[in-house]
Amino acid sequence: MLLPVIGEFTLASVLAFAIGLVVIWIIVTIPVYIIAKFFMPKASLRDALVATIFGPLVYVITLFAADYLLAAVIGVFGYILALAFAFVAWVWIFKISFRTGWLRGLVIALLAIVVFAFLSYVFGFFLGLMVPTPFFPVF
Repeated sequence: MLLPVIGEFTLASVLAFAIGLVVIWIIVTIPVYIIAKFFMPKASLRDALVATIFGPLVYVITLFAADYLLAAVIGVFGYILALAFAFVAWVWIFKISFRTGWLRGLVIALLAIVVFAFLSYVFGFFLGLMVPTPFFPVF
């Protein structure tokens, strides 16, 4: 029997979770790298790894901070504005990571979303794996 490390989590479950995060990070990096390489021939895999590790972090931090600040001022519409701010922050990470302009950063981000959605459905169809419903609704 494995002893709990934190609450009900065992060392094995924490390790499996960490390995899973790294695997997901690498899988998500692949479409970003392919799209960036198409638009930026000098883009490297390191650039894509940096963009995919910091992009979601900055997105979530910006979303929560902007929502917290804006909800107090303008109410429910603050969340919609917070989503816009978070997306702009995410594109900014792509812009910095690939050393490009705002337009190319936006195109890389949007196409990466489309490719990621396509790959998640392909994996879901063939392997029975699926991205959680809040990200892509099941039809």
